[in-house]
Amino acid sequence: METHTPQFKVRLGLFVAGGLALFILAIFIIGKQKNLFNPVFKLTTTFYNVSGLQVGNNIRFSGINVGTVDNISIINDSTVRVDLLVQKDVKRFIKSDCVVAIGSEGLIGDRLLIITQGSANADLVREGEELVSIEPVETDAIIASLQISAGNAEIITEQLAEIMFKINSGEGTLGRLIQDTTIARNLDQTIINLKKSSKGLDENMEAAKHNFLLKGYFNKKARAAGKKAEEEKK
Repeated sequence: METHTPQFKVRLGLFVAGGLALFILAIFIIGKQKNLFNPVFKLTTTFYNVSGLQVGNNIRFSGINVGTVDNISIINDSTVRVDLLVQKDVKRFIKSDCVVAIGSEGLIGDRLLIITQGSANADLVREGEELVSIEPVETDAIIASLQISAGNAEIITEQLAEIMFKINSGEGTLGRLIQDTTIARNLDQTIINLKKSSKGLDENMEAAKHNFLLKGYFNKKARAAGKKAEEEKK
C-alpha cells in the first residue's frame, strides 16, 4: 500500500494542476470575449422588440467585434433598453449619429448588435449616450411575405398555363388567329390587297404630277422643299 502512495500523489497533483490550468484558460477566454480585461465605455439604445437578443451577445462595428451586450431591461410595454459595453480604443470612431441595428451571425447564428458608421462631421459619442436604433425584421414576417409571394406566383403560373392551353386549343381571338388557317389566309390576302392599293396610289400620284392642271402645284411644292433644304444646309 505504501509503495503506491507516491504515484497516487503525483497523479493527484497532475490532475489538480491540469484542472487549475483549464480553469484559468477558460476564465481568460471568457474574459476576453466579454471584455473583462479591456477598458470599456458604456452606450445605450432602445428597441420595441429585441428579437431574441441576449446579454453577452457580440457588438460589431465595421464588421469587427468591439464589445458585448451588458444588460437588457424592459422599460415599459413598448420599450426595451439595451446597455452596451464597447472597447474604449474604438470610441474615437463612433459618432453620435451612428445607428444600432440587430443582426445575426449567419442564417441561424446568435443575434448581435451592429453599430453603423456615422457621418464625418458628427461629434464623437459620449459616455452613456443613447444611440438611435432600427427595429429588426422578424423572421416570421419574412417567411409570411415569401409565402404570399409564392402563392401569387403559383396563381399567375396557373393562369398563364390556362391561357396557353386555350391558345393551343384555338379558343379566343388569338387562338383562332394562330390555329385557323382560313383566317391566316384572309390576313395574307388583306395584306396583299393593301400593298396593291398602295402601289396604285403611288401610280396615281405620279400621273397627277404630269397632269398639266396639277403640274404647277407639284412644281411649286418641289421648289419650296428645295429652298427649305438649302436653308437647313446653311
